[in-house]
Amino acid sequence: MPDHARPDLYISADVETDGPVPGVYSLLSFGMYVVGTFDGERLRRPHAPLTLYRELRPISETFQPEALEVNGLNRDRLVAEGADPVTAMEDAAAWVADVANGHRPVLVAYPVAFDWSFMYWYFERFCPTGSPFGHSSCLDIRTLYQAQAGTVFDLSSKRHMPAELLPEAPHTHNALDDAIEQGELFANLFAWALRRRDGAPTLSSTAPSWMARRVVPLA
Repeated sequence: MPDHARPDLYISADVETDGPVPGVYSLLSFGMYVVGTFDGERLRRPHAPLTLYRELRPISETFQPEALEVNGLNRDRLVAEGADPVTAMEDAAAWVADVANGHRPVLVAYPVAFDWSFMYWYFERFCPTGSPFGHSSCLDIRTLYQAQAGTVFDLSSKRHMPAELLPEAPHTHNALDDAIEQGELFANLFAWALRRRDGAPTLSSTAPSWMARRVVPLA
C-alpha cells in the first residue's frame, strides 16, 4: 500500500425511515457497526462489538404508513422522545471519528444507495462538520457479491448467495440489528473476495477455515 494511503475502516450502517427519500420524509433511526479494518492484505475484526444506535425526532409531517408497518417504530413517540437531529448526527460524526482513528471510514450497506442517501443528507443538513465519510466513501454489499460471482443483478440478492456467505444474525428491521447482520455478510463476502484474489475461487463447506486465513482480530 502506498505510504499516503490510509487503511480502511468499514462501518456497516442501516436506517429506518418513514418514506423513500430524505428531506421530504424523516430518518427515524440508524445503527452503525464496525466491521473491521483493511490494510490491503487482511480484514481485521474488532475483539468486541463497536456500535452506535440512535432514534430521531421526525423533521416533517409527511410519512408513509406502510414504512412504519415495516420498521415497527412509533412515530408519535419519536415526535415526543426522539433525539434532535443535530444532536444525533453530531454524536454519530464524533463516534465515526473516534473509531476511525487514522483510518479512512467507509460506510457499507445493503443497499448502500438507500442508507447512504439518508445518512449523507442528514450529516450535511444537521451536522456542522458535515459527513465524516465525505461525499463518496461507501461500498454496496450487493455489488461486491455481483462482481465476485460474475452474475446479473437479478441473481445477486441474498437469497441467491451461497449459504456459506450468509450471516447468522437475523434481519429484524431494527437498525442496529440489521447493521450487524449486513456487516457480517460484508465480512464474509470480503473474505471470499480476498480468497479469490489469492487464486482459490471455490466456495465449500470449509468456509470458516478459509475465512480465518484472511479475517483476523484487530490488534
